[in-house]
Amino acid sequence: MPKTPVTCLVDSRDSLGEGCLWDAKTQTVWWLDIARPSRIHCFSPAGGQHRVWQSTLLLTTLARRKRGGFVLGGEDGVYFFDDLTGAIKPFAWPEVNRDKNRFNDGACDPQGRLWIGTMENNIGADGEDTGISTDSGALYRVDGTGNSILMEDDVGVSNGPCWSPDGKTFYFSDSKKQVISAYDFNGKHGTLHNKRILNSTKDHGYPDGATVDAEGFVWSARWDGACVLRIDPKGRIDRIIDMPALRPTCVCFGGKNLDVMYVTSSRAHLDAASNKAFPLQGGLFCFDAGVKGLIKNSFAG
Repeated sequence: MPKTPVTCLVDSRDSLGEGCLWDAKTQTVWWLDIARPSRIHCFSPAGGQHRVWQSTLLLTTLARRKRGGFVLGGEDGVYFFDDLTGAIKPFAWPEVNRDKNRFNDGACDPQGRLWIGTMENNIGADGEDTGISTDSGALYRVDGTGNSILMEDDVGVSNGPCWSPDGKTFYFSDSKKQVISAYDFNGKHGTLHNKRILNSTKDHGYPDGATVDAEGFVWSARWDGACVLRIDPKGRIDRIIDMPALRPTCVCFGGKNLDVMYVTSSRAHLDAASNKAFPLQGGLFCFDAGVKGLIKNSFAG
C-alpha cells in the first residue's frame, strides 16, 4: 500500500497535545496542550483562524456539551468551559481519594455520559516528567448531574475510550500496559461486561488516544511509535500510517465528509536528535483517511 501523505495543519509546538475533536457545526477542530499553562486550541481549516485560550489548570480532555460549550477533564476533576467568555467552572469530582493521580483522556458515550480516566500524575510543577510507577488509575462514568461511578480500576495510563458504530462495544486503552481492551456495552444502563483484549502489539509504541470509523475499525495513535494504526474489530492491524512525529497522542475524524483524520502530538522531553528527525512534532496533523468516521458524542449535562 502506498504511503499516506500527512500534512502539518498547525505548527502549534504543543508540549503534550491531546483531546482533539471536530465541531461539525462550526467546521473547526479543537484540541488541548496539557502541560502548564494548558492551552485550548480552535482552528478553522477552511478559514485559517486559530484561537487559543490559556489556563493555569492542567486540562486533559474535552467534549462538546449538548447545551453549548464544552466539558473538560482537569487535573483534579471535571469542568465546564464557555468558549464565548473563556470561563472555566468546576462541575464534578469523580476521584477524591487518590491525591497523587490526575485525570487524563475521556469521551462521551452515545447516551451523553462522560467516561474519563485517571493516572498517576507524571507532570511536575515546572512541567518536568516525573514518571509513572504504579497502576493507580481508574475509569469513571459521569452523568449529566455530576454523579460519578467507578467502572474500572488498577489502570496504568487511561486512554482511548470510544464506541463501535452500533454502540454495543466499548474500547479502552491502558497505555502503560500496551493493551487495548474491548467490552460489551449496555447503553441503557451504562455498564460493561465481557472484558477481553482487542490488541496488545508491542511493535508500534504505546496505544494513546483512539476513535472508531463508520466501518467499526479502531484508529489508535501510537505514543513512541511514530504512527497511527487502524485495527479491525477482531484486533488485527489493517493499516499503519507513518506520522512525522515520534509521539502521536490523539485522533479524530473531521472535515465536511468526516473523512479527514486529525492527529495531535507531543514534543516535550524529547532530545535534539528526535526534534531534528521530526521538526514539526508537537503540531496538529491531518491526512485523508480513505474512510468516513463518526462525530464524537456530546455531553448531556
